Amino acid sequence: MPETTSNIEFAQKLHESSHHGGGPHGKAWIEVAEAFVLAAVAVLTAWSGYQAARWDGRSSASYALASATTIEAQEQQTLAGQEHIYDVTTFNSWIEASLRGEHAIAAEFERRFRPEYAAAYGDWLKTDPLHNPKAPAGPSFMPEYRNARLQKARLLASEAHRRYLSGVAERATGDEYVRITVVLATVLLLTALSQRFKIHAARVGLVVVAAALLMIAMSWIATFPRA
Repeated sequence: MPETTSNIEFAQKLHESSHHGGGPHGKAWIEVAEAFVLAAVAVLTAWSGYQAARWDGRSSASYALASATTIEAQEQQTLAGQEHIYDVTTFNSWIEASLRGEHAIAAEFERRFRPEYAAAYGDWLKTDPLHNPKAPAGPSFMPEYRNARLQKARLLASEAHRRYLSGVAERATGDEYVRITVVLATVLLLTALSQRFKIHAARVGLVVVAAALLMIAMSWIATFPRA
């Protein structure tokens, strides 16, 4: 990532300037602390950039899978709707032939029922629908009526939603690693400022603040998930 490269190059320049600054800038332990901060920032910035890129890739993959699964769910939904229309149309033709007493034609329509619909049709006939006013209006209103494509569409839609939420979470994790990179850039800035101060107290204060921010960034990296 651009942030990673710029931070590492900045750390290298700061390290070089600390050796060619033209004189000491405080006690030796401050220089050691600054060197440690610069080295840690370089490593952690590279790691954060790597993780941000990995999580961004995972997020894009999850979004792509969610989109593909949604398309498949819509396809199954459409086919389920077409099968339902076929069931209703065939049933209406059957009942019209039955009411006209054309039993051979009615039997032919009955033979053309889909297996799933035929099962609900058999249970519907047991309710004596032609003489029982409380009977369901048709087999499709029976609890036994099932459509495998519709059930598959619902499962696919649920899976697509799960993948989408996964992509959102992965993108958020990648953004957190980018935030760490920004914090590390602040650490570099404070370290650079500390090397420009000849006042011992000011230099120590900046190094302490930089070290504190560095510890916060390290704690985030330790707790965040890794790709």
